[in-house]
Amino acid sequence: MESRKDTQIMDKDRESKNERAAGPKLSRRKFLAICAGAVVLAGGGWAFSRTQLADRLASHALGAAQGKPVLSYLRQVIATDNAHARTIMWQSDVKWQDAVVEYRLKGAKDIAASPAERETFSDDGVTVELYTARLADLEAGEAYEYRIKADGQCDDWHALQTDDGGAFSALIFPDSQSNDYTDWKHLAQGAAARNEGADFFINMGDLVDNGEDHRQWDAWFDAVAGIIDRIPVAPLMGNHETYNEDWKVREPVAYLHEFALPANGSEEFAGRYYSFDYGPAHFIVLDTQTDEAADFHQGLLETQQAWFREDVRKTDKKWKIVLMHKDPLQYRIANRPERQEGFSDEGRAWMPLFDEAGIDIVFSAHLHTYRNRGHIKNFERDASGPLYILTGVAGNVRYPGLWVDHALDKTVAPQPETDNYLTICVKDAGVEIACFLPDGTEIDRETLQK
Repeated sequence: MESRKDTQIMDKDRESKNERAAGPKLSRRKFLAICAGAVVLAGGGWAFSRTQLADRLASHALGAAQGKPVLSYLRQVIATDNAHARTIMWQSDVKWQDAVVEYRLKGAKDIAASPAERETFSDDGVTVELYTARLADLEAGEAYEYRIKADGQCDDWHALQTDDGGAFSALIFPDSQSNDYTDWKHLAQGAAARNEGADFFINMGDLVDNGEDHRQWDAWFDAVAGIIDRIPVAPLMGNHETYNEDWKVREPVAYLHEFALPANGSEEFAGRYYSFDYGPAHFIVLDTQTDEAADFHQGLLETQQAWFREDVRKTDKKWKIVLMHKDPLQYRIANRPERQEGFSDEGRAWMPLFDEAGIDIVFSAHLHTYRNRGHIKNFERDASGPLYILTGVAGNVRYPGLWVDHALDKTVAPQPETDNYLTICVKDAGVEIACFLPDGTEIDRETLQK
């Protein structure tokens, strides 16, 4: 199918520009250099510094000395109803018998607690204890604080704000896959610092370059430390989440464990697609890895399309927003005259449903370039159709000069392309979307009203 061909083309382009690190690939079992300095992997192509490791070990040592539970990668995960619920997750090297999330209204004396489920999660030859607690009795529009309590030891308090049903803002990060996650960290931390009032953040798939490599997941979580513990993440699965360390397609094991996502009514496809509400908006997160999933499952597209129709039918939110990793448009490629401009397999499968459902905005990713296409309906420009935005790139894997501009492109990021992020501000009366370079320079803005 065309989507897998796109991925192969992009991977070859990376290799031709030496964007993957050179040298033989190191397996997890042979990984000894972490104790001596930086590690560079050729296939996954990422770097993990001695400083990052030392900082983490020092933090763990300090916590243990202070009688606090030693945990890693504390995170909030988006819930279906974010006015009254939130999911809290973290990892540890310790098997706790009694782990809970304590929470309270900010500054209050009364403390509630929700038990955490423990799951032993093994991948890439590494086993960790993964803990998940679901808070389900929160009050709308309130400032909360929460902490981890395990076997009598308590962590520090962390902020948690519930949805009040009104206006909100969020950060949108395109593909963060990298061969060195320092660019991703710089972008994410800078965007969060400039948008302290953001209520949650979205990562548009291909969070990591190789879904089986646990060190890349470590680097991804390290990059969003101090953000993901205080506002929830709404992640998408990308095709790179489905790769093993030999770059063969597999089940997205790590992704499906790392994020306890809202239920979609399917046991077979749990965690692959979902929806959630925030303020006056309903977000629909699609799994566009039907090509990759075909090696293990049948019927993902048909099952998901049926779910989509029912999910949209049930919402009463004013704004309906779709998040999909693979892009619905197909681009010509430099020096590939046989490849025609048009629409991808994903576009042909989903765009008629978006028209039918009255979707307002469609955000996509995968191609590592920012393109605002304006409104499209019936596969042509039409002001009554959804707004389509290809979100760009948030990591350091880029494809300069690969794509030939599409006739439907309205705004293209400055070339040669660098990282970017987006903000979305949603009110009942309108939606404002803006795109920024890493230093905060605005490169595009779009407003919708109805």
